[in-house]
Amino acid sequence: MKLTIYDPLFEGTDEPAESFVHFVRIIRQLRRDCPWDKEQTHDSVKHLLIEEAYETLEAIDRKDWDELKRELGDILLHVVFHSVMAEEDGSFSLGDVIETEAEKLIRRHPHVFSDITVQGVNDVLANWEQIKMKEGKRKSILQGVPGRLPALLRAQRVQEKAAGVGFDFPERNEAWSKVVEEIEEFRHIVDSGAGTTEREAEFGDLLFALVNYARFIGINSENALRRTNEKFAGRVRFIEQKLAESGRTMSEAGLAEMDAYWEEAKRHEE
Repeated sequence: MKLTIYDPLFEGTDEPAESFVHFVRIIRQLRRDCPWDKEQTHDSVKHLLIEEAYETLEAIDRKDWDELKRELGDILLHVVFHSVMAEEDGSFSLGDVIETEAEKLIRRHPHVFSDITVQGVNDVLANWEQIKMKEGKRKSILQGVPGRLPALLRAQRVQEKAAGVGFDFPERNEAWSKVVEEIEEFRHIVDSGAGTTEREAEFGDLLFALVNYARFIGINSENALRRTNEKFAGRVRFIEQKLAESGRTMSEAGLAEMDAYWEEAKRHEE
């Protein structure tokens, strides 16, 4: 019997619980009876989890809620699938996964489930990082940031981790001053004729400073650049379509004509 610590509003029979049990039983039978499913290992399907995560992001970016529903189901499939495989070799159970996460959420939200008082989001984030360090499993605040994250996202996460323990600019204006400083340094290194290694290092510093400033004003750099990539790709496809109507490709058109179609594509977006 688990201690009830949440609002009674959330107690009672929950329809998703029955659906979840039904779903888990399906996965267990697939592991027993499907030739493909029963041959899989954690390693053999781990790349698919990454793929599903990116497809979920795309559904959110497009605000395609039907697709998001399907993609979240695919992610749930991988969570349950890995858990069922772990049950089979005795590593842990699906119940262990759920219980461990529930305990962690309760422990890291003392302002909800205990008597800790917070003044806002910054206090919540600071408490979160301090609690994680006190749990004793990490020797560094950066230990929980995966090395394989996309670079912009990883930059933001390490900055957030550092900020969570007080290592941060006091104000966003100081973060912007750092951007300006890095722009000048990058321009100087390029004008000096420095080699690729030096230019890359300074450009990396500039990107890092921009990500940091974006964080101060509530922008996720990974999301922002992904949207810009999609916007650029959409406009290029528009240019290709317009040129294809006259049987030509971009390599056969002049820059002025392509610029005109680019502006037309922007007007269509509006």
